[in-house]
Amino acid sequence: QVQLVESGGGSVQAGGSLRLSCAVSGYAYSMGWFRQAPGKTREGVAAIGSSGRTTYADTVKGRFTISKDNAKNTLYLQMNSLKPEDTAMYYCAADPSSLPTNYRLIGIRYKYWGQGTQVTVSS
Repeated sequence: QVQLVESGGGSVQAGGSLRLSCAVSGYAYSMGWFRQAPGKTREGVAAIGSSGRTTYADTVKGRFTISKDNAKNTLYLQMNSLKPEDTAMYYCAADPSSLPTNYRLIGIRYKYWGQGTQVTVSS
């Protein structure tokens, strides 16, 4: 069983930055960040495997960075140059399997989910 607790969301103006954190209890080989805006489908944002290899959605490449601190059992998402279209509920997800690269941004591939943290970017 893996438990995930996100934090770090908030309101920021366009061009600003936020860092999301996800405290992880239990072991997860694959981890990712997803987001869902009202009226839209869930979108994979970034993912990381146990080797540290990362995958990003095209919409956030060059602006967001996913990382993990194994000593602190914490997953991070550094978000820079935020845009109003980044506004969404952000979720941390984990899976005990090693997901192939082309599966890492697909939400149904993940078994465990956090409760989400809201990010609001104003123009």
